[in-house]
Amino acid sequence: MFTGLIEDIGTVDKLIKGQKSAQIFINANKVMDDLKIGDSINTNGVCLTVVKFSRNQFAVDVMPETMNKSNLSELVSGERLNLERALRVGDRFGGHMVSGHVDGTGIIQSFAEEDNATWVTIEAGPEILKYIISKGSVALDGISLTVAHVDTKSFKVSMIPLTKKTTTLLDKSVGSAINIECDMVGKYIERLTSFKDISATESAIDMAFLKNNGFA
Repeated sequence: MFTGLIEDIGTVDKLIKGQKSAQIFINANKVMDDLKIGDSINTNGVCLTVVKFSRNQFAVDVMPETMNKSNLSELVSGERLNLERALRVGDRFGGHMVSGHVDGTGIIQSFAEEDNATWVTIEAGPEILKYIISKGSVALDGISLTVAHVDTKSFKVSMIPLTKKTTTLLDKSVGSAINIECDMVGKYIERLTSFKDISATESAIDMAFLKNNGFA
C-alpha cells in the first residue's frame, strides 16, 4: 500500500527487454535506505518488487501484463521516475490509498498555467472515467492528486509548486501516456453491487439501496 506522496526521483540506468517483459535498473537515493530484496517500490504508479540492488541502484522485473497496462513499455534510458516505498504502520497518511495496480493509461491533452498552479488535462476512456469524480482522488504516475473537473472524455487536475518540483509530471509533454490508478473505493462498490452469487440468496443491497440510505 502507498500514499501517492512521491519520496524520490529515480533515473532509468539500463533496460533489458524480453519479448514481452523487461528488467529495469534504476538509480535512486532516498528509497535505497534499508532496502531489501522483495521490497515493494511504487515506480511511476506501478508496484514493483526489488529483485536485486547495490548501493545506489535497484532492479525490478516487469511482467507482460504490467507492460501492457502501463507506460513502462515506453521507458528509455535516462528517463526520470517517481518513486515511493511501501507505507509502514504508524506513518502519516498524507495522500490517499494507492495500491500500485494501475487501471490503464491516459493521454496528456494540455498544460495550462494559472498563477502558481499548473492545470493538466488527461484524456481517458470510459473504463477509466467512470471511476473519476470531481474532488475525488486519482494517482497519475503514482502521484496523489485531486480531480478538479471531469467530463465525458477527459479530466483535469491542478498542481501546486511543491508537486511540480518533487515529481516528474512536468517532464511529460502533450501526447504522452500517463499511468492512471482510480480510487479503489469506487471499484469495490461497483463490484459488490454488481456481483451475482447464484449459490446464495439474493441480497437486498444494491445501488438503489445505497442511494436511498445515503451511502451513494
